[in-house]
Amino acid sequence: MKRMKKTILNICAVAVSAVLLASCNLDLFPNSAIAYDEDGQLIQTASNLKSFENGILASYRSYQNGEFYMTEEVQLDGFNATIDFGNNYGGVHKTDHNFTATDYYVEDYWSYSYSAIKDYNIMIAACDNVPEAIAADARIVKGEAFFFRAATYLNLARHFAKAYNASSAATDLCVPLVLVYNQSEKPARATVKAVYDQIKADLDSAAVILAGVAGKAGSNKPTIDAVNAMYARYYLDVADNSNAAVYAHKVIDSGNYTLAANAADMAKEYVDDAGKEAILQLFISLTEFTGNAFDIWTLATADKVYTEIFRPYYIPTKTLMDLYEATDLRLASWFDNSVYVLLSGSYYTGQFYTFTKFRGNPALTSSPIRNGRQAPKPFKIGEMYLIAAEAELASNPTAAKADLNALQIARGATSTDATIANVRNEWFKETVGEGLRLSCLKRWGLGFNGRPGQTGAVAANILQTGEVFTGKVLAADSNFLLWPIPSHEMKVNKNLVQNPGYVE
Repeated sequence: MKRMKKTILNICAVAVSAVLLASCNLDLFPNSAIAYDEDGQLIQTASNLKSFENGILASYRSYQNGEFYMTEEVQLDGFNATIDFGNNYGGVHKTDHNFTATDYYVEDYWSYSYSAIKDYNIMIAACDNVPEAIAADARIVKGEAFFFRAATYLNLARHFAKAYNASSAATDLCVPLVLVYNQSEKPARATVKAVYDQIKADLDSAAVILAGVAGKAGSNKPTIDAVNAMYARYYLDVADNSNAAVYAHKVIDSGNYTLAANAADMAKEYVDDAGKEAILQLFISLTEFTGNAFDIWTLATADKVYTEIFRPYYIPTKTLMDLYEATDLRLASWFDNSVYVLLSGSYYTGQFYTFTKFRGNPALTSSPIRNGRQAPKPFKIGEMYLIAAEAELASNPTAAKADLNALQIARGATSTDATIANVRNEWFKETVGEGLRLSCLKRWGLGFNGRPGQTGAVAANILQTGEVFTGKVLAADSNFLLWPIPSHEMKVNKNLVQNPGYVE
């Protein structure tokens, strides 16, 4: 008798044969698992299919925002630890001997990503074995799973491997490449080239399947515009600048997205989740939410003295704040120097800026104080202008300037020439807090030299200071720009090789 292979699928589902567990509708996090018979028909009805589609959407959403963006943001040059940071994200912020393979946040990044990849793999296979009546809809879900798998492997490569280099990609180690779930498998790390080749293959599959799924601002599901945005990221990473610009412009020129160019539109986009910039904006509601940035940036509460106060663990560095002009809409929308801040028992206001880009959507809390809950927007149109400008710099400086200036003008910033320094600065200003800084520094072959504090914060003596804090230097070739393979993974899978510079 043929032995049945079963696995556990951590996404929402309805009853399959005699196996059940929970129904799901994106108003609830998936909180159950089902046993999946790999030789059986997992999806049997339209209701099944919808539940499983919601499951992979929830899987992808589970590692957007929150710690999955914050970890690298506080590792690098954009944020200073305050005197009350309590060693939250301490290891990754100090990036010295305290940053090890046991880091909680690195382990989460790895485990959430691979848990989701397991779900995508199962769905890609299961959507080929469905009743004819739902075959067309199942094909679209398969395309979404291909898209999510490509996006997830790109993010893993950007964090755990060297930047793509054509001369060494075939030997540089990346992450394990798992395309079929096998609970007993102990996969070794694939090469950077192999992982990026698979990303391209998954994108090619998604592009064919989702070709007829038109893009629209704020789409909760992957569309052809989202696929093209992912192509733009992929081609920028592999230094195919011509194609990076082409695919970025496919999204820009679609006319489906508009940069917020006034205070009201910035509020719609970054407060109310109702703007026109998001190429992909994941579903969130008052009862269903994902990780937020509440504790690290604002930790807003009320007390007997003031209606609302912040108690941030981290505030922006002088390096970051000096990039913004007074007229820049991003300064007014994403930073606040008027709120009361309570640190080490003293109140401050007007002396330094806090970071409020993810302060939260008021509709996503029952409290009068926003709590950092925001609809995740993993792809936005601003990034496409940056990719286009960077990719065009060498071959078409006129086009690069036009794309750079389009973003700057919309944001109320002064138009500049399209130099590499200006493009890099605009990346920092536009994508701060969004978990893209590490990939940028690695792509450019840069580190940083210190985290100087804002003048008012230094004067108030509210920052952690010293060599591993305000004085932190991270060289371009630092081993810390490659995150460690989590210690737990190394212990259970002896086929893995650790990144240089880390000990178990």
